Amino acid sequence: MARILWTLVFGLLLVGRWGPALAEEEPGEVGEPEAPAADTRQPCAQWMGGVPGTPGHSGHPGRDGRDGHDGANGDKGDTGEPGEKGEPGEKGADGPMGPRGFPGNPGMKGERGESALIYRSAFSVGLTGPVPAANVPIRFTKFFHNEQRHYDDVSGKFRCVLPGAYFFTYHLTVYPRDARVSLYKNDKTIMFTYDQFQENDADQASGSIVLHLDVGDEVWLQVYGEEEFTGIYADNTNDSTFSGFLLYPDIPVADRRR
Repeated sequence: MARILWTLVFGLLLVGRWGPALAEEEPGEVGEPEAPAADTRQPCAQWMGGVPGTPGHSGHPGRDGRDGHDGANGDKGDTGEPGEKGEPGEKGADGPMGPRGFPGNPGMKGERGESALIYRSAFSVGLTGPVPAANVPIRFTKFFHNEQRHYDDVSGKFRCVLPGAYFFTYHLTVYPRDARVSLYKNDKTIMFTYDQFQENDADQASGSIVLHLDVGDEVWLQVYGEEEFTGIYADNTNDSTFSGFLLYPDIPVADRRR
């Protein structure tokens, strides 16, 4: 169809070009033949555009080109949402000990406690001469300390006022005979001391003990046996002493909880 259209167009062009030249010639005259004119026609594409042709079929895809250069880094994206919390890991090994820290601030002042004055009980007494009799409490009438007056020099006995643990001790000069002395608690012998006198030489006998006493308990020293064992002696240069004091009191349960 395209070829037929091209043929018709070409014929019309030829008729339009040579038609006027034939009309100028008179009929019946025969002239000399003219020399043919020079062909000044140009290719069709230069003097008139033709009808566009039918588009061709798409060609086969070309080969992949070479990889391009890496582009510039893009802008930093927005921070994503936090992920889910993972499971706890295993406990790590203990690290090395760090340097010693600075001292902390002093703590608050504590509440005022009970005074120790209410739990005091102590005495220290001595003889002023030889012991006169056996099997009776020894009366110590020389006072070194008896502030609470818990030792009675009339009876020769210490009487407990504050329950608790007590320490008792005695140091006796032995002269001029043997000495046997015992420590009593409520008419019961707790401990014995015996010292044998050496001719023309003063000797020493001593003993000590810790006892728990309740209120009203009594403690004292006395010679046991016959009169021949009353060698407990004292004068201006030799002392025989008996002492005792409270180690710690029995604190009521209610006081412990405060």
